[in-house]
Amino acid sequence: MLGSSTTFKIRNNDQIIKYIQNNLTLMKTAVVYRSHHGTTEKVAGMIQQALGIENCTLLNLKTNTNIDLGAYDRVVIGGSIHAGNIQNKVKEFCNKNLDLLLEKPLGLFLSCMDEQQAQDQFNRAYPEVLRNHAKSCKITGGEFNFDRMNFFEKLIVRKVSGVEGSVSKIDMDKVRELLREMAA
Repeated sequence: MLGSSTTFKIRNNDQIIKYIQNNLTLMKTAVVYRSHHGTTEKVAGMIQQALGIENCTLLNLKTNTNIDLGAYDRVVIGGSIHAGNIQNKVKEFCNKNLDLLLEKPLGLFLSCMDEQQAQDQFNRAYPEVLRNHAKSCKITGGEFNFDRMNFFEKLIVRKVSGVEGSVSKIDMDKVRELLREMAA
């Protein structure tokens, strides 16, 4: 665990990554996610890079429908808010695997641009029992990626948020916090 029990001081991000890799790579990790415009996939990839590709598997719920969690020591689940809700595939996965998820170290993250409603959206996205069990629950910010949006999505984003083009607000501090808390 990072903190008072750590016998050395972490001075920079490279030391944080090294500490995380040393403490998490002994366990096989599944990062299960669903991404609509690519932001959640990007965050999942950051988690995989930090943990080491050989010990961390990315499982996109868009293409992986039958995931066997028995092969993994820990699980991280991520989704994004699209039109006010997390993807149904994420909710279905959580409900289908609830008992097994409660037996493993768990991390939850949500990609979301609406900072004022983010916590409420997170609470609606994941069942309370999973939120209470999770070692880490993080809202990792989000993006409006106009290159991956259709005409109507761009129109709605412009009207609701006032944004006229692509914007990235991924919160790297929250991603690092998730990794540290999963290592504890």
